[in-house]
Amino acid sequence: MDRATVDRIAQFEGNDVLLQGWLANRASKGKLHFLQVRDGTGTIQCVVFKGNVTPEEFDAADHLPQESSLEVEGAVRKDPRSPIGFEIDVKRLRVVSVAEPFPIQPKEHGTGFLMEHRHLWLRSRRQVAVLRVRAAIVKAIRDYFDSNGFLLVDSPILTPAACEGTTTLFELDYFGEKAYLTQSGQLYSEATCAALGKVYCFGPTFRAEKSKTRRHLMEFWMVEPEMPFADLDENMRVAEDFLVYVVGRVIEARRPELEQLERDLKPLEAIRKPFPRVHYDEAIQVLQANGSDIPWGDDFGGDDETRLTKQYDRPIIVHRYPAAVKAFYMKKDPTDPRYSMSMDVLAPEGYGEVIGGGQREDSLDVLRNAITAHGLPMEAFEWYLDVRRYGSVPHAGFGLGLERTVAWICGLGHIRETIPFPRMLEKMTP
Repeated sequence: MDRATVDRIAQFEGNDVLLQGWLANRASKGKLHFLQVRDGTGTIQCVVFKGNVTPEEFDAADHLPQESSLEVEGAVRKDPRSPIGFEIDVKRLRVVSVAEPFPIQPKEHGTGFLMEHRHLWLRSRRQVAVLRVRAAIVKAIRDYFDSNGFLLVDSPILTPAACEGTTTLFELDYFGEKAYLTQSGQLYSEATCAALGKVYCFGPTFRAEKSKTRRHLMEFWMVEPEMPFADLDENMRVAEDFLVYVVGRVIEARRPELEQLERDLKPLEAIRKPFPRVHYDEAIQVLQANGSDIPWGDDFGGDDETRLTKQYDRPIIVHRYPAAVKAFYMKKDPTDPRYSMSMDVLAPEGYGEVIGGGQREDSLDVLRNAITAHGLPMEAFEWYLDVRRYGSVPHAGFGLGLERTVAWICGLGHIRETIPFPRMLEKMTP
């Protein structure tokens, strides 16, 4: 007998199969019990007719609590009334484990309650759909870079110094020395791209930001490509091409899940190249003309990004932010040092920055002075300066925040649903 999964059930039409899963719901009508069984790939109705099973099995089907685990054997048949077009006529039912009363019931629960039971909330159809979309985004990201000449090179989680600023570091003891959870793999990718050419790293990063906004997590995943012999223009081109590819692939692979999430697909399907390139000065003018009191020289907040992207029907690339608001490694614009050779890709519909990056400083002397100006410990960056000492070249890269991208593509109102177990301010369990 074949072992089937719900997502492949059509392959077994007319055949007997074994399905293993959990009871999502049940209903009875005389000599029939209707069991909604989910197996992680989907949910299917299993029909238990009194004459087809033993009295014990029929009685068990009438009393099983939600989330009990079970195995059913039966024939797969078409049913146009089914959401997936098929159901199973049960010939044998085996209860693996009888569940205790499930705390999450088919009613409205507060967000706090659901987050306390996140390990169980994950079983809901909505959360399953989100995480399946997330997996498709991850696959699309890897496929893009793997097929465009980039090599995956892992970067360390434990680091000796800051990358994005000292105020958001998680500090820990490393055998009597201070160490930090990584804020970014970028600095290490700059070193590996000098050895291997185009590279990318993809892993968890950490920011100790005391923020409770819908866009922030303490622990999140980033993919960070780095390219030797590349400038800001090439960086923007790759970021644009990459994002269009990822969105297109996810729509193709996970349309049913996006529709289940009631995501309006028209804004996603409209994403095409080219993205508008907006100079920081132009962005400031647009914001001020639309009611913002942001002064020149400030970085954008979430409200600014939302206000700005409402002027466009697709993601935009804002470039050449003031050097004063960017990290020490960002190259300054050679035509005007007030600006940096930086860029952010801002998603539409109020989701804000999903990509940030730019051209890196390739001059040893300039970079050394920048480290001093930012008050960073020179000794911690000697290895990083070696990348400039031995064959420095123009190079560029960016980072895409996975969770913000998931929130945007799924149309979610809060980032907490984009990762199985979110780490937020004052929230570290389960």
